[in-house]
Amino acid sequence: MARNQEKAQAMLNRFLAFKKESMYGARGKRPALASECRDLLTAERWRRSIVREISKHVTEIQNGSLGEHRVRDLNDHINKQLRVKHHWEKQIKMLGGPDYTRGVPDIRDGRQGRPIGSNGYFYFGAARNLPGVRELFEKQAYDKISKKTRGELHKLVDAQYYGYGDDDDGILAKVEKKVEQKARKRAIKKWNEENKKVKVRKVAKTYDGSSATTKDKDGEVLFKAHVPLPSDEDIKAAILAKKKAELMAKYAN
Repeated sequence: MARNQEKAQAMLNRFLAFKKESMYGARGKRPALASECRDLLTAERWRRSIVREISKHVTEIQNGSLGEHRVRDLNDHINKQLRVKHHWEKQIKMLGGPDYTRGVPDIRDGRQGRPIGSNGYFYFGAARNLPGVRELFEKQAYDKISKKTRGELHKLVDAQYYGYGDDDDGILAKVEKKVEQKARKRAIKKWNEENKKVKVRKVAKTYDGSSATTKDKDGEVLFKAHVPLPSDEDIKAAILAKKKAELMAKYAN
């Protein structure tokens, strides 16, 4: 039976190893910075290894019996690996490879069981049930519900908002009638209080060329004019004389 060393020296095995190395790059330690890698195939290989690590740890963190410290460590490591994966995807794009960030669902929306978080830090699996994390999610959900956009507010504006249907039941008309009656009584009462000292005035009809006076029915002088005021008969006589003068001027010639 051939030994392993002899199998490795076989022509077919050496060809397969060379082909694998040319396709996926030589085995070694992953660079600390993605920008240090200048080979596209090697960068894609390191990205796939990071994705496998993330998948492994996400599966492990689903177990709630790991303990709080272990769950926190796994969640921190997953977030760190996500940032590293993002750097490798940017480097792959710079090297002319595909853009892995396009068409990928956002893990921050919290839909379909995806983790949610804030400020670039996300919670996975059992980490969502840690003390303080659940309260954070409830606060974020409440803030999202309480803050409505202008478009959502405009959807609530209808004919009822402007009061077009307030008179349909007839209740508003009855209430307005009662209020109107009370307001009218108050206005009449206020007017009577303000004008209770006003007396009926009797205007003198005589014109003697001196100052005219206005007296009430008790003989008390309420108004005195210091210039001569014509009476109604004087005004009528002046108008008649003016018309006669106009007629004479029109037909005399």
